[in-house]
Order: sequence, then C-alpha cells, then structure tokens
Amino acid sequence: MINRSILMIILNIILTASISFSQPRILDRIVAIVGEEKILQSDVENLHLQYRAEGVRYSGDLKCMILEDHLTQCLLLNQAKIDSIEIPESQVELQLDARLEYFINQIGSQERLEQYFNKTVLEIKEDFRGLIRDQLITQEMQRNITGEVTITPSEIRQFYNNLPEDSIPYIDSKIEINQICLYPPVDEEAILEVRQRLLELRKRINEGENFATLAVLYSQGPSAPRGGEIGFMGRGELDPEYAKAAFSLKKGQVSNIVESKFGYHIIQLIERRDERVNTRHILMKPKISTDAVSKTISKLDSLANLIRQDSISFELAAMYFSQDKQTNVNGGLVVNPLDNSTMFKLDDLQPNEYEVIRDMNIGEITESFESVDENGKQVYKIVKLKNSARPHRANLNEDYTLLQDMALSVKKEKIFQEWINEKIATTYIHIDGSFGRCSFNNPTWSREGF
Repeated sequence: MINRSILMIILNIILTASISFSQPRILDRIVAIVGEEKILQSDVENLHLQYRAEGVRYSGDLKCMILEDHLTQCLLLNQAKIDSIEIPESQVELQLDARLEYFINQIGSQERLEQYFNKTVLEIKEDFRGLIRDQLITQEMQRNITGEVTITPSEIRQFYNNLPEDSIPYIDSKIEINQICLYPPVDEEAILEVRQRLLELRKRINEGENFATLAVLYSQGPSAPRGGEIGFMGRGELDPEYAKAAFSLKKGQVSNIVESKFGYHIIQLIERRDERVNTRHILMKPKISTDAVSKTISKLDSLANLIRQDSISFELAAMYFSQDKQTNVNGGLVVNPLDNSTMFKLDDLQPNEYEVIRDMNIGEITESFESVDENGKQVYKIVKLKNSARPHRANLNEDYTLLQDMALSVKKEKIFQEWINEKIATTYIHIDGSFGRCSFNNPTWSREGF
C-alpha cells in the first residue's frame, strides 16, 4: 500500500501536471495521534514540499497549518468510526472511476498513467481505495454535523449589521434578461446529406480506417481534436439517445447513426466499466439554409415590433412563441447556470450577447441576433433587459441570497468548531513536542495535545 500523504501528493501532481515526483527520502515517525488515527512526519513534510513547489503562501507556519488540517480530518474520521458511519462500496468505486478517468485525461492515456505508477489500473485503484473511502467518510461526518443547519432572516440581518465596512462584498454590475429564442428549421435534404456522409464514414471505419483520425478530420463536436473521445461517463451524463446506443455496443463496435439534441452521431465504444462507458464519436450537424435563417429573423423582428407597440408583452410572447423550453414557461427569464440566480455579470454572457446588451437601458429590446445554445446549436434571439444593478456594496435589498449564504457559512463554521472543541476534550490526542511552537487557529489543539 502507498502511504496516505504520498497518495495525496500524487493526486495533486497529476491534476497540476507541474510538480516533479522526485523528492528526498523522509525518515518517518508518528508526530500526532487522534484517537486511533496516526499522523506521520511524512504526511506533513510531503505536503509541505508540494505546497512550496506550487508557490502556496501562508502568513503563519505552513507546517503547523498542514498539521492542524490533518488533525481535523483525523478527528472527523475517528468519530465517524465510533458512530459506525459507512460509505457504500459502490460509491467508493464510482469516485475511484471518476478520479482515475480525470487523471487519465490529464496525463494523456491509461498506458501513460500505468507507466507513471509502474502498476496496472486495477493496482492503482486498490492503492487509492482506502484514501478515497476515508475522504468520503469524513465528508459524510461533516455533513452530519452541519448539513441540517439553517438560518433565520433575523440572523441574516444581524450578520449583515455586524459586518465591518471593508468586509462587505463589492458587487459588480449585474443584469437580468428575458429572451425569445427561435431555431431555424432544418430541411430534410440537409438531414439526408448528413446521414449519407456519416454512413460513408461508418463504412470506411468498418473497412479498416481509424475512427479517431476521421473524427479529427470530420467531427463538428468539441471532442474532435481528441479523436472524438469524450471519456468515461454514466447514463445520466449523456444524451438519452447517445447513452442508449453507447451502452448497447461491444468494445470497438461502431453504432448506427444516432440522433441526439446535439446533432447526428456515429459512436464507437472504447471501454466499459460497469455503468460507465468511454466512447468516441463523430458529430455532424445539418446545414441551415439562408432562407430558413431569413424567415426566422423576420419572425423575431415582427414579434419585437408587436412588443414595442404594446400589442403583446415580452413575457407573454416568450411563453407562446419562444422555442427555448428552459425559459419560455417563465416568460423568457434566463437563469444563470453558474449560480442558479437570474442575475448575470456582463462577463458571464457570450461575446455576441455582450455586444448587443451592454449599452441597453432597462426595458429595451434588442434586434434579432445569432447565438449558440448550451448544446452548441445555432439559435436566433431577441432579448429584453429586465433589470440592471449598478456596482455596489452588498445590501439586504439587492443581494439577500449572497448574504444569506455568507451568514449560513459562518454559522456552520462556528458549529463545526464547537464540535471540534467538544470532541478534542473527549478524544485521546497527542502532538509531538517538535510542533510545540505551533500557534494553531483553534488553540484547543495546543491545550489538549501537548
């Protein structure tokens, strides 16, 4: 088995792809005990070397900070074992697969990962299994402590009123928009053309040509530079039609043509691991005729004129005519996927949307313009600027949700620290005298540990 701290180092090495794994050998010894959990000198030293290589800066003693983090995690893990908190092995396996796939994508291939560790993927998984399980257990333990904590409006007001002026967040300018979206219709001839091209490519692949090479040359998807490979994914992460086809394939087999919300595909199964598959695909999208675009723009322009003449409200027009199913039920009100609010920073918008919206006044409507939806499909829009917030210090009227989240986070941290103090008092803790100089953020460690 690989030492815990070494595993953590390796995780970050692969993620950052910037730290050399050659380190001086550290003579190991136990530097702290929390209940039945032990912290080794190497746990601290190796992480310290990594942080220095990454340029991490800390105003206090970095090794003391690392040790305190380890102490907290060990306290959680020790209590989780006392409370008999367990994680289903299926959840551990899912996390292992997801992380290994991420590492493989970072390092370039499964073969390179195996060469790096000088082990097979199965052996690597077994080395990581204990670490991943412990991480999931400590996360579950912390959820048990603070997961059901709530906060009242009066607590939020008190939190805000007690914030020093320089601690109140500065909020950039934000906007709220409604939109009406129309997709130019695709004629049957264009669809037939795409299907014929995919059939020809499928035939070439079945006759021996390399799928990945053809994907680089012909696929219109973002995975084209990677030979069409999209990495391991579960059914829920894939388009339903894509998933149905992918999970029915044998290794190396190429699917028939599949229609998804992104366009038309042929798919090749690279590997399947239980309920996750790694596939590559060639995506093609039917060309939209200039006549279809003109008709779509004309319809949007007519709607915009009716709205400007007060013949129909923007919201009602969005409900009746917009083809965006995510926004038409809400009168075209757009939700920001970054924070699930309805407010956007201008920088959050697509460049073409930014250009048409940035100088608008509240209540104004854009001319029709071309954009791309979340599935990469060509769409045409008109947008109404519903609201605009000036740059300002956060306040309860305009930024209640932000302040609520801040107040809740502070309350959870207070409860968590109280839990730590309570458990420190009832748990055997020993910290080696070599760390006696440490001034921990939670001084209870110093009072009880030495």
